[in-house]
Amino acid sequence: MSGGPDTVEVVLLAVLAVAAALAMVRLARGPSLPDRVVALDLIAAVGVAICAVAAMAFELAVFLDVAMLLALISFVGTVAFARYLEWRGR
Repeated sequence: MSGGPDTVEVVLLAVLAVAAALAMVRLARGPSLPDRVVALDLIAAVGVAICAVAAMAFELAVFLDVAMLLALISFVGTVAFARYLEWRGR
């Protein structure tokens, strides 16, 4: 590979950017707190995918480290929110 992104990778990044933008609209509009948390979780998942595609496009493994860290932080945040909803329901 030449070290730069191919056409497929550019298209993937564009589609993922659109998905992130739509999730941000859901994050802003709500209407409820769980809707916003799911949208935030989706944005994190799209961020992980963007990091993975960037790692392939630029042949830099450091993006995979960033993707793993983002996935871990997102998972912990989702679990914390689930615990909060469980506590609030009592």
